[in-house]
Amino acid sequence: MKNWIMKYVFPLLFLLTLSDLSIAQSESTFAEKLGYPKGAKVIILHVDDMGMSYDSNLGGLEAMTKGVANSCSVMMPCPWVPGFVHALKQYPKLDAGLHLTLNAEWKDYRWGPLSGKTQVPGLTDSEGAMWRGVGDVVKHATADEVETEIRAQGERARTMGFEPTHLDSHMGTIFASPAFMERYIKVGIEYQIPVMFPGGHNTLIAAELKNTSANMQMARSVGKKLWEAGLPVLDDLYNDSYSWKPSPDIYADDQRLQAYKTAKYIDVLKSLKPGITMIIMHCTNTTEVFKHISDSGPTRRGDYLAMMDPKLKQFIEKEGIILTTWREMMERRRKILL
Repeated sequence: MKNWIMKYVFPLLFLLTLSDLSIAQSESTFAEKLGYPKGAKVIILHVDDMGMSYDSNLGGLEAMTKGVANSCSVMMPCPWVPGFVHALKQYPKLDAGLHLTLNAEWKDYRWGPLSGKTQVPGLTDSEGAMWRGVGDVVKHATADEVETEIRAQGERARTMGFEPTHLDSHMGTIFASPAFMERYIKVGIEYQIPVMFPGGHNTLIAAELKNTSANMQMARSVGKKLWEAGLPVLDDLYNDSYSWKPSPDIYADDQRLQAYKTAKYIDVLKSLKPGITMIIMHCTNTTEVFKHISDSGPTRRGDYLAMMDPKLKQFIEKEGIILTTWREMMERRRKILL
């Protein structure tokens, strides 16, 4: 799960034919195009998996309202979505998108598609839940089924009273198939909802994935298509915090875990290049229950503790790094179009 970008996003770019591949990297970042100062380092500290569990909701909301995290996305088929959406209404300006969900990966804690099994049989396994693995979705589901489910998840959000600020992909499943990816972009453009896609200089992603200039050129072509459709675009993306593995004794001590994770996030921030970078995490204030869902609790708790650490906020302020959200980026994009 931690390296879905490596496995799916950039290999997929070879197969996409969404626009002219001859596009050259612009000297201007997408941040500058949105009106941020030249050379500015702009970040979104993004919390995945809202609505997945009570612990996810608790940690994510605290990280955004009391800590430095400032954006999130919601897994609409999951059991704790009502709890998050009800809480969200207390924070009407909070950045909340759709973490488009096509998998139910845990052993005993699962969910099915909002469209229903009869409408999207290829998205359901023998238990009537979504497939656990990304490969199974690619093998069994059609692009039409994926689009049907994407729209159903958006409709549930609106029915519950919130307009999503953006779209992204749980486990990167949407990026695992060119046909799925095309529907993702299609829906985003049609609804004028920004979609998560690294379409700029992609410095951190390129270093993480050891990708070629051809891959980066293709990524920028997709970014160009999204920008020309009136949507904001990321310059870069970081999604590797799952690979940070401290010793077990650090996991057992909140203070040491917070110090470890904060230092790691500061290292990432030090490596930023100018532009808009989205940094993905999973902030979870783990209770005794979470261990019955997943063994990823300690890693997720570390993300939560880092976002609550005043030292991280102080570093961001000292370095002059600008925090933004998908909501703000879309507002800036609309002003350019007027």
